[in-house]
Amino acid sequence: MSVRRGRTSPGGPWRLGHGLIALPLVLIAAITVIDINTPPTIHLGPFLVAAPAITASFAGPGVTGAVGVLAVGAQVVIGELHGGLLTPNHQAQIAALVVISVLVTVFRYLRDRRERQLHQVRSVAAAAQEVLLRPLPHRAGPLRIASTYLAAEAEAQIGGDLYAAVPAPGATRLVVGDVRGKGMAAVGEAAVLVGAFRGSAYRNLPLPAIVAHLGNSVYWNATHLDGAEPEAAESFVTALVVDVHHDGPFIEMVNCGHPPPLLLRNGTVQVLEVAETALPLGLHAPAESDFRVERFGYSPGDLLLLYTDGVIEARDRSGTFYPLSDRLTSWNETDPTALVRRLQHDLLRYAGGTLGDDAAVIAIAAPPGAPG
Repeated sequence: MSVRRGRTSPGGPWRLGHGLIALPLVLIAAITVIDINTPPTIHLGPFLVAAPAITASFAGPGVTGAVGVLAVGAQVVIGELHGGLLTPNHQAQIAALVVISVLVTVFRYLRDRRERQLHQVRSVAAAAQEVLLRPLPHRAGPLRIASTYLAAEAEAQIGGDLYAAVPAPGATRLVVGDVRGKGMAAVGEAAVLVGAFRGSAYRNLPLPAIVAHLGNSVYWNATHLDGAEPEAAESFVTALVVDVHHDGPFIEMVNCGHPPPLLLRNGTVQVLEVAETALPLGLHAPAESDFRVERFGYSPGDLLLLYTDGVIEARDRSGTFYPLSDRLTSWNETDPTALVRRLQHDLLRYAGGTLGDDAAVIAIAAPPGAPG
């Protein structure tokens, strides 16, 4: 799972090439020399304002201010040689250059401060992502796993989608889910569910019990901790909990209102629809009996694809939904990493580079030694 990183520190472009500072310096020197050697009726001094303005585009406030001082000094020299500093024209030019240089320097300072703040926010978001959505292991027993996460919020690293994996007896247990809504409230709900999922792994609960535990955790959090929030009563999480068995040609799962996974086998795509879909988590305090386990075949060469609705609800410019099944059939990928990478690039290209909702994708390759 990649993390988009911003610039490491403000003023970074200045480090791209110290030679850029020659441009405003040459500009100041050229304007000064030309102005001095032209008749007094021609005034080129006002063009000196371009020097600090250009400097602010690639250097920090210190360098910008220094160039502004040089520009003002050049204007003083021009004024002294062309009629004296006490003439109203030269006094007005010097005053204007001082004011503009100060403003440009202040704006550059404010911009750098904002970039430092954004850098800190990105760093915190990246750290939160590592805690909430730890990258899934590339291997879990004999399984090969690949995953990716695309947040819809600008400048965000995480959102309301979630996934996690823990060991289970003879299997790898995974959860993928989607919290209703966006922003920090959705992130908080996702953190509750992921924390409950990981925290109960040592108990080796059967699927109905673990799903009931997750549902009660989300419901209790919404009613007792977030009860004061106006959207708490409407919060819920669609989720899919799957046990991928290592030593048998099958998977078991419980679906709580989540988009069904897809099974890629020999160039075909099978939708793993369950006979009875449970309610999304968080709407009530569930019991084990509320959930039914479904079993599906899973053989060597198969790829299991788990995803959130941000994938299938992505639209192109005409408003057409992303044709996930058609894409998978035409690609006929057999490697989980290649499939996830191709799907991510194709999805972003289809949606014009920006998704309307968070999207998470997990691809799992069946163990090669599993019986058919």
